[in-house]
Order: sequence, then structure tokens, then C-alpha cells
Amino acid sequence: MLCSGGPRSASAIARSLKDIPPLQKAMNDFLPHFTRQLPEALQFLEEMVSMESPSLDKPLVDRFVDFIASRFAAIGGQVEIVHVDKFGNHLIVRCAGRSSSRVLLLGHTDTVWASGEIARRPFRIDSGRASGPGVFDMKAGILLMWMVIDALQKDGSLPKTITVLLVSDEEVGSKASRALTESESSQCQAVLVLEPSLPGGVLKTSRKGVGRFTVKAIGRAAHAGVDPENGVNAIEEISRQVIKLQRMTDLARGTTVTVGVVQGGTRSNVVPAEAAAEIDIRVTSIEEAERVTKMIKALSPELPNARLEIRGSINRPPMERTAETNRLFQLAQKIAADMGIALKEGSTGGASDGNFTSALGIPTLDGLGPVGGGAHAVDEWVDIESLPQRAALIAGLIEHL
Repeated sequence: MLCSGGPRSASAIARSLKDIPPLQKAMNDFLPHFTRQLPEALQFLEEMVSMESPSLDKPLVDRFVDFIASRFAAIGGQVEIVHVDKFGNHLIVRCAGRSSSRVLLLGHTDTVWASGEIARRPFRIDSGRASGPGVFDMKAGILLMWMVIDALQKDGSLPKTITVLLVSDEEVGSKASRALTESESSQCQAVLVLEPSLPGGVLKTSRKGVGRFTVKAIGRAAHAGVDPENGVNAIEEISRQVIKLQRMTDLARGTTVTVGVVQGGTRSNVVPAEAAAEIDIRVTSIEEAERVTKMIKALSPELPNARLEIRGSINRPPMERTAETNRLFQLAQKIAADMGIALKEGSTGGASDGNFTSALGIPTLDGLGPVGGGAHAVDEWVDIESLPQRAALIAGLIEHL
């Protein structure tokens, strides 16, 4: 089993791969089925994209969750809606298989688009591409989950127990869902994350960890014309801190420290008493996360009588490429090769909920969602022709894990 014991050597992984039987079922059985299913699937995708689900609009997200819950229930899934106060509700779908071994299909229902975006950019199909707000990130990923479970249930060949977890707050940090993600994944043999792929269908075997910090400078207000010498300019102080923060970026280590927002002052004729900077941190390892966190927490004021208040932390650990992740990728690569697809792996500075499951030591493969592009952009799109292939890849992974 993938999750038994500790990390294995590359040679042991290679030997285990040789024991995998020819993976013709993914191409010979699954792929034609998913190709025939495509018209129905595209109709479902249009319905999902047309139902907006902005992260911070609970009524709209709840409506969308209820809708997809009904679609999963219709194909035999045991549906559980986890009620959340501030954000939209989370959705769990359980499908019993021949084996008690569990595989988690992980994703999210929320999008970055505000309500009303669908009126400006309705779902459309043109030149083999489906477009619309949230189609790539990640409603087509939800579609793939539904296609795979539907096929395996109809075939009567669901080899393992599948849990689908769709959380509602991934795009805004997953604070309301992290514990649930960690709890559900801890019971699973592997986690398949159906976030969008990298360009060209490339899977994600590593992701950077993410941190959010706020550095607040506190000075002293004074009249800018009458007695400026009695003031302590908080904007000047935060400006000095910004320079120190930006210098923490170390591209050789894969570390970026980005000051993205600076605020301060009240009026032009007042020496500002407060100013603050919001900082984004991206790191490739836990060790680097700890190093950068210590550097930020150790910042000290430059101006006499100025003070600093520093808050924040690393809120998503990095998804590091492990031997078990590599084994999952090699299996996916072999399944794809049976379909004539040369599958590749890559890394990204963006994070997902797969960061949480990977940090727990659970084999995690990310980017299994649709092939396309433009995540979080107005030209977001999905390659329609690739959807059956992607579904066959996921079904093959579940079959041969």
C-alpha cells in the first residue's frame, strides 16, 4: 500500500512499478465511455458555471453545493453537507468500493469571481474550448470527479472506497475547512487533487507554502507645519521595513517575500501615527518557512520612538515532492502512456488544499483537473477534447493504486 511504512528508496519504487500489470483498461474501457458521455458532461459543466459561487457569498455557494450534491446523489454517492457559519457549506460524497482502502478526491466549490460576472461572460463553447468564470478553477475539476464516479459505479467496478471532499473557502485560505481536509485525508491511501493542471496538462508534484504577515509601524502624530519635530513618521518607518522585507527574497532558495499592500496616514498635513504593510511569503520547504518566519518576527524599528507590531504565520505548508508522490506520478505517467499521452510533472508557486494533505505525509498528486489556462483571469478556458482523457487518467489511478 502507498501509505504503509516510511519513505522508500527510488529502486524500491521502480521495482514496485514493474509489478503493475498492463494498464489497458484505462484506454480500452474508460476512454470510449467518457468520450460518449461528453455531451451530457458539457451540459452539466454549463449548469455549474452558470451558478456563481463567490467565496464570500454564502447563499450562492450553498445553492451551488446543494445542486452538485443532488447530482452526486443521483449517481449513487452518499452525500453529507457540512454546515459552516461564515463561509459556504462543505460537501462530502462517499462511494463504497470493493476494497475498504480509501482514495480522496479533493477540490473546492468557491471561485474568485464576484456575483454578476456570469452576466458579463456567460458560459460558451468556441473552437474546442469551454469558457466562463470558474470553468478552469475549478468547476471542470468537479465535473471530472462526477464523470469518474458515475463510470465506476455503472461499471460495478469501483475498486476502492472513494471520498469526494469539496470545500467552500479554498480561494480565501481554507481556515474553515483545513481541519476537515486533514481529518478526511488522514483515513486515505492517497489524495488526488483535481485542481487545474499546469499548461499543457502537466501535473503538480510540488507546491510552495504560503505565509501572510502584517507589519504595523506605530509612530506619533503631529502637525506637519507647526511642530513636525514632535512627530514620529510611521510611513517613513514602514518604508524602511519594506526595503528590509523585500531583501529577504532569495530566488536561489525558491523564496519570495512580497510586500503587496501598504497603508498609512490620515491627512497630508499630519505626521502619520500609523502605517502597515501586508506581506506574501512563498517557500519550498518547512525549514525555509521557519527561517523566513524568524527573520520577519525579528524586525526592529529604525526611527527613535517608533514601534512595530508583527502578526501572521505560514498558513499553508509547502507540498514537497516525496518518494511516494513520485510513485503516484509514475503510475499516472504509465496510465497516460497507454493513451498515447506523454505526461509531465512540474511545480508551482501557487498553493492548494493538497499542501495540507501532503504535509501530513499522505501521498498526494495535484493538478489532475482540466487542461486549459487562465486561472483567475477573464480568459479562463478548458480544452474540451482533453476531458475524456483526463477522466480516464483519474479512473485508471483509482483502479491501479
